[in-house]
Amino acid sequence: MNRPHHPRIASALAGVSSLLLPAMSFAQQAGADYQPQSKFNLQPPVSDIATQIYDLHTIILIFCALIFVAVFSAMFYAIIYHRKSAGHEPAQFHENTTVEIIWTVVPFLILILMAWPATKTVIAMKDTSAPDLTIKATGYQWKWGYDYLKGEGDLKDVADGIAFYSALATTYEERTNVKPKSAEYLLEVDNRLVVPVGKKVRILTTANDVLHAWWVPALGVKQDAIPGFIRDTWFKADKVGVYRGVCAELCGKEHAYMPIVVEVKSVEDFRTWAAERQKVRTAGVPASAPVAAAAAPAVAAPAAVTPAAVTPAAAADPAARAAAVPARTASGG
Repeated sequence: MNRPHHPRIASALAGVSSLLLPAMSFAQQAGADYQPQSKFNLQPPVSDIATQIYDLHTIILIFCALIFVAVFSAMFYAIIYHRKSAGHEPAQFHENTTVEIIWTVVPFLILILMAWPATKTVIAMKDTSAPDLTIKATGYQWKWGYDYLKGEGDLKDVADGIAFYSALATTYEERTNVKPKSAEYLLEVDNRLVVPVGKKVRILTTANDVLHAWWVPALGVKQDAIPGFIRDTWFKADKVGVYRGVCAELCGKEHAYMPIVVEVKSVEDFRTWAAERQKVRTAGVPASAPVAAAAAPAVAAPAAVTPAAVTPAAAADPAARAAAVPARTASGG
């Protein structure tokens, strides 16, 4: 028996399932431009910090595995070969200095061996000094805003002043199964964050409404975005490519609809991209969104940054509600 289709029920179920989608999106890894080595391991690192995190993860996992094997081997050996039915009597000893020294010194040495590389990595992660490019990432419900604040060295004044919003490119019809899902379902945006390869990029994170978190695993970056505060982190991509992340802080019912896409270009290509955006920004004409598959339609620049009125009918549709939020031009005009 065929049951009638209820759009509101489907929309409600889609909203509930969105709480689980951030974790699921990396397991799916739809998208031809990213091929993970294993769905059971971390994403392949493409920055020095991400490489350190990957290696640290492997080292700690080996330590844990060795400790697990040693402890459980000793436990099962004692259970099997020193059981009462075999005629063994429990040993009686107290205040054994040798044993106390061993079970104090050995864990201490293990912690030192684990803490040394971890501390070096954490210190390196916090060193945001001398960046080649500074970008502010602002979290909104539910999109990201990017402002290219300052370039240094050969990037001086190249991208300064460029600003745009980056929102989910997946349509509402795809999310509610009205239309078939694309290859990059919930993983593509209308405007990608573009950075040059081999340059230190400092990311300043903040938020406009609630807590968000800017997370791109392949770059080794994860930083909370807190309203009223400025936090910072950095990365230096070693390879040209497209790297994806998500908001990693539960920020509302459409938390799953805040993907992050970082496109790493060569320095020459980045200069070309920035020059095109600067021309559009100076002319005050909106540019098309740089989506890989096809360019998205241009969005007209608002006359003033003021919230648009949302009708009750439009409020029920997340896509219509998101469209009502004032959007920047693709070039930040």
